[in-house]
Amino acid sequence: MTDRTTERAGGEGGRTREGGPIRVVLFYGPYLRSAHEFALRLLAHPDIELAAAYCAAPGESRSHQLSDLWKRRGALGLALFAFEVLRDAVRRVTNAEERAHRRRRAALAERVRYVEDLHAPETLAEVRALRPDLGLGYGGPILRPALFRIPRHGTLGIHHGRLPEYRGKKTTFWEIWEGEPTAGVTIQRIDEGIDTGEIVAQGSVPIAGRGYEAIWQDVQRLGLELYVDAVLSVRDGSVVFRRAAGEKGPLRSDPTPWDLLRLPARRLRRVLRRRFRGGGGAARGEPGNRAPEDPA
Repeated sequence: MTDRTTERAGGEGGRTREGGPIRVVLFYGPYLRSAHEFALRLLAHPDIELAAAYCAAPGESRSHQLSDLWKRRGALGLALFAFEVLRDAVRRVTNAEERAHRRRRAALAERVRYVEDLHAPETLAEVRALRPDLGLGYGGPILRPALFRIPRHGTLGIHHGRLPEYRGKKTTFWEIWEGEPTAGVTIQRIDEGIDTGEIVAQGSVPIAGRGYEAIWQDVQRLGLELYVDAVLSVRDGSVVFRRAAGEKGPLRSDPTPWDLLRLPARRLRRVLRRRFRGGGGAARGEPGNRAPEDPA
């Protein structure tokens, strides 16, 4: 099992909900396997009632995905689409867990609403009618107060990066790029800013000596665990919040194709530089570093 560190926030506690499951509404972005997995965990948990899951897209078919990737990423989007199709085909043939995941997703279909605008008046009215205790964001567009303030306890969100240092998009990539020893994940209470909300929980996985895909998979798995725990802490009233400590980092954007190509060489240079210097003063994020100890 991969080593990791986690920490729970401290601060003002949430209000206790007595008896029965907590009623939640999920707002998520399309084509995200981890968002589907999160929804399935919510659906299966006896103390959580998933009232609805709103996907910010007209649909999640392959044609929708291709159109979205082309619009956002151009020619690189076509390459990413081809890679996803090939990877999914291999998974379906070779991975029994993948086949089981697809069967479970069928049970989720009746809870999903596809909407192009999460903030459309009819969508806001529908969410209000559901009377949710808690909203949950996962990889969708930026939520505005008109939506995230509807649930009784507000709305939580997951951010795959350590806050407040790594804000914005693809922050796992940028943590590796900057030579950090660990890649973080944060559960926060959404506010009007971008990745500036009060923190519920944080965790991290080691980077040193590991490839991007392995790091990313571990970050997602840890994030799912922390997120479900955060929902349950709101339900039982044990949730506590704190403002993020440290200097707020710049808002990161998607890496360019050139950044993606440069990353392996950048990491290799760090390793060689350390070795040629006699092994002293290991650079951040490369072999010889340890993840931080669990907070006291």
